[in-house]
Amino acid sequence: MDETLIRSLTPSVLAVLVRRGADFAAAEDAVQDALVEAVRVWPADPPRDAKGWLVTVAWRRFLDATRADASRRRREDRVDEEPAPGPAPAVDDTLQLYFLCAHPSLTPSSAVALTLRAVGGLTTRQIAQAYLVPEATMAQRISRAKRTVSDVRFDQPGDVATVLRVLYLVFNEGYSGDVDLAAEAIRLNRQLAAAIDHPEVAGLLALMLLHHARRATRTAPDGGLVPLAEQDRGRWDTESIAEGVRILQAALARDRLGEFQAQAAIAALHADARTAEETDWVQILEWYDELARLTDSPVVRLNRAVAVGEADGPRAGLAALAELDSSLPRHAAVAAYLHERDGDLATAARLYTEAARKAPNLAERDHLTRQAARLNARRRV
Repeated sequence: MDETLIRSLTPSVLAVLVRRGADFAAAEDAVQDALVEAVRVWPADPPRDAKGWLVTVAWRRFLDATRADASRRRREDRVDEEPAPGPAPAVDDTLQLYFLCAHPSLTPSSAVALTLRAVGGLTTRQIAQAYLVPEATMAQRISRAKRTVSDVRFDQPGDVATVLRVLYLVFNEGYSGDVDLAAEAIRLNRQLAAAIDHPEVAGLLALMLLHHARRATRTAPDGGLVPLAEQDRGRWDTESIAEGVRILQAALARDRLGEFQAQAAIAALHADARTAEETDWVQILEWYDELARLTDSPVVRLNRAVAVGEADGPRAGLAALAELDSSLPRHAAVAAYLHERDGDLATAARLYTEAARKAPNLAERDHLTRQAARLNARRRV
């Protein structure tokens, strides 16, 4: 098989799909699938018309993906915007698909990436951002996962931990507003909690409910972001908060702490404070210490630096931040906040401007730009 020929045909095959009406990202995924299939099939059965073969297979893959996406969206349309409390009344095949995509032949990270792409409907870019890796790296990971499972039977479901990781990432994408999947993630988590008695399943459900309870207050009428400290706590969904706290307490009582329970405990402490000033930052910092021990995640340590700044003062927070890689997403924004609290408005304004340039979405960029403008205005007074 001439792999050079395959690579040389890729641009023209991609162009054909785009001319037929496929959007570029979907066409790119379909062509990648066709190339994987060519690598598998051509050595034993080379086609007479290589380009025609690739176009046919890629177009079929594009149509399959389009139909799957339409089916997923129809399922989402049947879900109310706000998830109702209590057990899920019905079960469909979506959760089963999550387990099947978490195949034992895949590494956990590859299984999560494949499931997010194939079932969750997230783009390669969104998945790459969630994993803090370049989009090209994630595209290669997904392609490898597809190759791995291309010849295996999907009759061995994956483990709960991988499925929880997928649900967590899907919820975060929905919660960010980029893709409205938060309610769907909660619905599937309720199904999982009804089927499996597992403290981390309960912990993730509690975490989702506690975050979702604040959703209506996270944006202003003009679409701008509203920081947690400035949100109208009177508009938080107290029913969801109460349910989340109840589920969390039952999970913690089993003394099998996991990362989702620790995150939910932090969210519960924020929800319990009647005002931002009454937030128990000392206890939140203790939970971040537990979470860092459980995950060793750089994102957790970045959030922990904020908690250190609130509990022990901004200079202690800056010292904790100095131990982390400055290329971390939102590192500049955290540094700006801590410098502002420490009274260094010039540095804070500069860092807010830097953070705005690196913001992953328009709403966050606008918020950080306004923060920089606010501090620059204060300095001129």
